Amino acid sequence: MSDRAEHLTPAQREALEVELAELEGPKRRAAVEAIKTARSFGDLSENFEYHAAKNEQGLLEARIRKLRHRLQHAVTVEHDTDEHVGVGSIVEIEDVGDGNTMEVEISSVGGVSPDSPLGQALMGVAVGDVVDVPAPRGSWKAKVVGIRRA
Repeated sequence: MSDRAEHLTPAQREALEVELAELEGPKRRAAVEAIKTARSFGDLSENFEYHAAKNEQGLLEARIRKLRHRLQHAVTVEHDTDEHVGVGSIVEIEDVGDGNTMEVEISSVGGVSPDSPLGQALMGVAVGDVVDVPAPRGSWKAKVVGIRRA
């Protein structure tokens, strides 16, 4: 896992914390109970239920470790205005070349990463600004049409 800081909005941090609490509480207790029940079936060397329960527990513990790491290294960001693009912004952009518009969320979680070429081009710009976005087949120009909070 990378030790590079991940930028999260307060809502994204809260969602990860809620998921972690669910995994560490009820889900972990259910995994322990499933292993206990499977052990009661007898010989562990040929006990499919036991091996399946242990595998599920391993996946659960891996997810818990990943969430803890993400939350430990995350930086919570808040923006007071919708004047400039930042993490947590939903940005409407227009391809200057063909006029097509799209809406993207600048986010380390489930959106356009602020470290991606598009994210880097948009960070800090305002409505009306035109930016060059590097792409594998050549750069393209994007005009910022609107900015709002996620």
